[in-house]
Amino acid sequence: MNTGQRPTALITGVAGQDGGYLAELLLERGWALHGVAKPGGHDATVDGHVQQHGVDISEPGVAQVLIREIEPDYVFHLAGISSVWRSWCDPVLTTQVNGLSAAALLDACFIQQEASGKRIVVVNASSAEIFAGSGVSLQNEETQIAPTSPYGVSKALSHNMVQVYRARGLEATNAILFNHESPRRPETFVTRKITKAAVAISRGTLDALELGNLTSVRDWGWAPDYVDAMAAMADYGKGEDFVVATGQAHSVADFVAAAFAAVGIENWRDYVRTDSEMLRPTDSARMVGDATKARDLLGWAPTKDFDRIVEAMVEFDMTEEMAA
Repeated sequence: MNTGQRPTALITGVAGQDGGYLAELLLERGWALHGVAKPGGHDATVDGHVQQHGVDISEPGVAQVLIREIEPDYVFHLAGISSVWRSWCDPVLTTQVNGLSAAALLDACFIQQEASGKRIVVVNASSAEIFAGSGVSLQNEETQIAPTSPYGVSKALSHNMVQVYRARGLEATNAILFNHESPRRPETFVTRKITKAAVAISRGTLDALELGNLTSVRDWGWAPDYVDAMAAMADYGKGEDFVVATGQAHSVADFVAAAFAAVGIENWRDYVRTDSEMLRPTDSARMVGDATKARDLLGWAPTKDFDRIVEAMVEFDMTEEMAA
């Protein structure tokens, strides 16, 4: 129960890349933290100061019970299936995990706020993938929502539900996150696959790297910067939609080149193979964000540029390789 002595926050997806960084940030502030990792268990990677709840918030009634017990001041909804590729493999599960859980959590927060009279601020991790089919080269908060994958559709559902509950009086915000990376990015993501492969090839333990589309253009940021943005949204306290992005465009080939350069390999094309099996059914060609609103209203700006991000990931993977 929240005694009112310090802010209490709930982070769903607390065991993920963003959840971990956010938990560290809020613990440094002295907040009381609760987290939802995977249902039915206790994730050992989560900071011990976070009280974990092994529940499935997409199940009927579960979110309502959880919010009533915790009485949070802030809720950060970061949990979800975050792989576009995986969403094509299981669109139904993706919709349930990403869409229904958001709806359940928002409704639970609204009910708790109405019953207690105490404001709850919600920050939802939306995604640039909701703009994938917009046909606009630089996306902002006013860009048409036009997803092209089950993942994008599931995120659009959660995004729209935030807007619905905001209209009902809940201070709910969409953090429209463009691609953001760190050494904590799971190895199933192409960026981490690239940096690990570059290190392994430089050490002679791997011969080649197989990838899908090398021409896709993305806006890659530093995950801790994006977590700072979400914390700033919570501090702002007023429900809004904010694009979080660097505004810089780089192709997958650029990422490969930077990773191989970081290990001293310039002729990266000698080691990369294109695998048609790894191509997505649909893939937006260019996803770059305009974060002017976040800069103007939140005072937020990215701190690490593209080359430094890739170098940081490569350095981490070098350390891991040496320790193995």
